[in-house]
Amino acid sequence: MLEGKKILVTGPAGQIAFPLACTLAQSNEVWGIARFTDPASREKVEAAGVRAHAGDLATGDFAGLPDDFDYVLHLATYRSGGLDYDQALRVNAEGTQLLLEHCRSSSAVLVMSTSEVYKPQADPHHHYSESDPLGDSNSLIDPTYSVSKISQEAVARACARAYDIPVVIARMNASYGDNGGLLAYHLDWILSGKPVMVKWDPAMYSPIHEDDIFGQAEALLGAASVPATIVNWAGDEPVSAQEWCGYMGELTGLEPQVTVREVLAAYGASRTTSPGAPRSPDPAGYRGERASNGSSNTGCATVPAAPRSPPFRPDSCRRSRIGRRAELQDNPYRQGS
Repeated sequence: MLEGKKILVTGPAGQIAFPLACTLAQSNEVWGIARFTDPASREKVEAAGVRAHAGDLATGDFAGLPDDFDYVLHLATYRSGGLDYDQALRVNAEGTQLLLEHCRSSSAVLVMSTSEVYKPQADPHHHYSESDPLGDSNSLIDPTYSVSKISQEAVARACARAYDIPVVIARMNASYGDNGGLLAYHLDWILSGKPVMVKWDPAMYSPIHEDDIFGQAEALLGAASVPATIVNWAGDEPVSAQEWCGYMGELTGLEPQVTVREVLAAYGASRTTSPGAPRSPDPAGYRGERASNGSSNTGCATVPAAPRSPPFRPDSCRRSRIGRRAELQDNPYRQGS
């Protein structure tokens, strides 16, 4: 466990960063940098024992920020849901260079990336390795995200070599916990009667709880190196969004509406078709929408159903909190900022 260290966390009010910064602040001097345009966000961070510092990754405004941190956890990211690629690259890629230049004396830097950097594969149960092809993941809610994160990785790798600073790039899968995350978003949508939009059927993930993220952070920092180390960061159990939505429906008594909008996978195949299938004529790469039951895998009529992963229940993830959260429907889910 990290103790007595001086640590910088970027985006400290965020869904992953906030609980991590809170826990680290119990035995370390933790600083958090963000724009803090919302005073309530700053107050929340400071109440957790984190030293809040206003700065801007996009402009490199780090005035007054120390440069003698033992460790840097770069968790901040730009996600707007729009098509401003310039701003996404400015914050996620250029901002990473400006930050690492400022903190070049640190012993190690963890740069949070995402599994969205991988080019989609035709096999829905493909186990992604760090050497798999990268590419646009065709995000349904944030088109700029995967491209800007691939760019961020390239910048972080260059900084490790140029500044001789040990870097580990961690490609986060699906995080969740009391502070929100993908599973909590889906539960919110089910409770409010909104459809849950996914890209594939089955839409496979390996969720990781915030407790495990904290438990593994020190080891990841220890893996930082020059040139940079790249790792996937995920939980132990594969599960589909369709399955966890089905389980949430059982807990809440509500029927989840999971809508699949398939995207083209690597080499022009959709996730539920064979690699040799023709490309969709849709220039955006979508094959249209269809609804699937939250507790089953619905495939195209001419394609055999994909094999199911084990049923998702509270004990199928090491740190599951879904059951408790779904039973407390009046408990607001903090979504991070």
